[in-house]
Amino acid sequence: MDQPHSKEVSEMEAAHISPELPVRWVVSADRTVEIKEEVTELGCDQANERILQEETPPSSVTERDTSIKLSELEPVPIQEESPVLEPVPVKPEAVKREALLNEGETSHDLYSNGEDGAELGSIQRKRRISQLETIQTHPSSQQQPRASRMHAPPSSSTNRFRVAASNHRDKERQCGALTSSHSKEKEELVPKKCSSSAVWAFFGFKSSDFKQSTILCKKCWKVVPAKGGNTSNLFHHLRHRHPVEYSKCIEKRSSDKPTKHSVIENQTPISESISNVAPYEPDSKRWKQITDAVTYFIAKDMVPIYTVEKEGFKKLLKMIDKKYQLPSRKYFSETALPALYDDCREQVAEALTRVQFFASTTDLWSSQTTEPYISLTVHYIDPDWKLCTKCLQTSYFPEDHTGEAIAQGLRDALSAWGLREELQICITTDSRSDVVKAAQLNAWKRLQCFGHRLHLAIENSVKGDKRIDHAIGVCKKLVSTFSCSWKKRKALSVAQAELSLPQHQLVTETPTRWGSRQRMIQRVLEQEEAIAQVLTADRKTRNLVPTWQDADVLRSLNKALSPLVAFTDVLSCENYVSVSYVKPVLHLLNNNILAVEEDDTELTKSIKEKILSYLNLKYSSTDTQDLLDVSSFIDPRFKVQYISEDRVAAIKARVVSEVESLLQQDKSFAAGASNTETESQEAPAKKLKTLGSLFKANTSGPRASKLVSEKDKIVLELNHYLLTPLADSESDPLIWWKAQQTNFPRLCKLAQKYLCIPATSAACERVFSTCGNIVTCKQTRLKPDTVDKLVFLAKNI
Repeated sequence: MDQPHSKEVSEMEAAHISPELPVRWVVSADRTVEIKEEVTELGCDQANERILQEETPPSSVTERDTSIKLSELEPVPIQEESPVLEPVPVKPEAVKREALLNEGETSHDLYSNGEDGAELGSIQRKRRISQLETIQTHPSSQQQPRASRMHAPPSSSTNRFRVAASNHRDKERQCGALTSSHSKEKEELVPKKCSSSAVWAFFGFKSSDFKQSTILCKKCWKVVPAKGGNTSNLFHHLRHRHPVEYSKCIEKRSSDKPTKHSVIENQTPISESISNVAPYEPDSKRWKQITDAVTYFIAKDMVPIYTVEKEGFKKLLKMIDKKYQLPSRKYFSETALPALYDDCREQVAEALTRVQFFASTTDLWSSQTTEPYISLTVHYIDPDWKLCTKCLQTSYFPEDHTGEAIAQGLRDALSAWGLREELQICITTDSRSDVVKAAQLNAWKRLQCFGHRLHLAIENSVKGDKRIDHAIGVCKKLVSTFSCSWKKRKALSVAQAELSLPQHQLVTETPTRWGSRQRMIQRVLEQEEAIAQVLTADRKTRNLVPTWQDADVLRSLNKALSPLVAFTDVLSCENYVSVSYVKPVLHLLNNNILAVEEDDTELTKSIKEKILSYLNLKYSSTDTQDLLDVSSFIDPRFKVQYISEDRVAAIKARVVSEVESLLQQDKSFAAGASNTETESQEAPAKKLKTLGSLFKANTSGPRASKLVSEKDKIVLELNHYLLTPLADSESDPLIWWKAQQTNFPRLCKLAQKYLCIPATSAACERVFSTCGNIVTCKQTRLKPDTVDKLVFLAKNI
């Protein structure tokens, strides 16, 4: 059977195959039939594996050692060709050689070129199938019944070959060039650059295709054209050739499709896009604004300068504005802060040039590094009737703290700011002897700090009483016990909850804090039951429980001292007028608050009497009484309400004389008044046009008003002021004077002079607190000049 079949193939090659056909199809017509049978019997995949296992293609049926015979093939009905083509006498060897020469390679190369050879073979098979289709569609091609195919004459072998080739073409659509795909699995395709569509997961490019111009399917390795990166052809290819992969692609695209909210979240904000450009230049407006804000933050909030080097602060500024480059620590310490100090000093100096009267406070203190400093603050009312406070200096004072040295230092400080001593109305200080002597040497009027005086009065009232000393000692011990033991504090909280008491901690007495002793006593009495329950539970602390005698002493002290704390807090403020409160407060203490009541214990009565006697003694001097009386008189809330009747006339006379002297000193006021009178006298010189103007111009009548002296005007204005109703006790007297300035142009100057005096020296005490926040354990090497600048900025900017 092999010989006739080979003969039929030879005749077919000589008769119908043109020289352009490749040798692979010419010499392997019987192999085509065999492929058909294998695909039919084994299926496409197993047939493909059998084909791939053949490393070298055989040249004939006998070389493959196959037992397939033409007679064993399934009959296929093929009709005889009509007309029969005339065979061309061409030798098979010539046809094979001619085909190899046309293709440019040998038959061995077609099977041994590796991946390129496999690809070329696939392309050539498709080309030959196309040519066989052309032959099959020839008008003479007619199919015959399958039963007669085995008995067809030798010329019908051509038809059988055409049918086999056609069937092989149909199967190859499913197989998809299996031989070439097997060889290309060795090369991994490169994905598309910057691809976003899900379909690109099934397509790629060769690694040698740098431009990525030829798109290959990862499944069938077919070239799919996609002009300009359009994915329509890619989806079309998957939908028609690979339905499974197409469904996966659709699912992936639907899952990866962003929602409206996700698009908004992933979109880069405009501000961030703008911030990704070059940083600000050091001379740009925005850079200066941020740097000035950082400098202000360091100065006002009293933070260390090395804060600008901390990572958290840098990250904060980077988050606020990525274009801003934070300067170094040296820049802030040597450039930014000195520049801010110079600007602030100029502003303060300019404001002080418009000051007509001012008061001051001063005190000395030692920093954490035991360096002595002296502070000076001034208080004044500006033209807009606002009470202002300025810290002029916190100077290093290494000299001996004598009255003479302090007096000279204070004079130098005022002269450095261009302030005249005669414009200073009063200086408020505590009772230390060296400061008191300095005020006497400078001939400055001095007012005692009401807070210090009240504190000393309380200390004097409880001094020497053993009952009070024992009770205070017990309070201090039990407070210390709870402060040093967390277990006791925890037990106290539990006891407070059981007894329904406020969840308050105990207060420790601070000798330099006014009223801290009274707060300690008040808190111990409030938590008396809880303290006793906790201390009694421990055998070691039972002796600290206050006895009933100690409790009675503490209650007597609390009743006498509790009303005084409120006055200390109110008079320590520097944002509103306080000096006019001193006289009313003394009157209130004598007549109401510290007055003896029937239910008072002997200890309470004794404490009240000692406090009142001490305060009345310290404020009994004539200069102090005159200062407090005038200050209260010029306050529209009090006037003569708290001045004794025998002193009202004297105070009126003093007010008139002081206002008259102020007007004489104020040349501008006198000039303005004279100009007003001159204008009123020159007004009648104008042309008379009405009858009323004629009577107005006639100043020589029998009842012509005489010129009133300046003193009489002051008296009239003073009487008018006393006749006006009192202002509300909670109102601001400066606002009242601002509104009534046109009605009382002379008395308002006296109000600007006296109402700026502070009743306490709390302003200097606050300067000490500011210095304590600057000279800390982390900043102990600051120079005195730097401390002065930082304190000045913290208090004045």
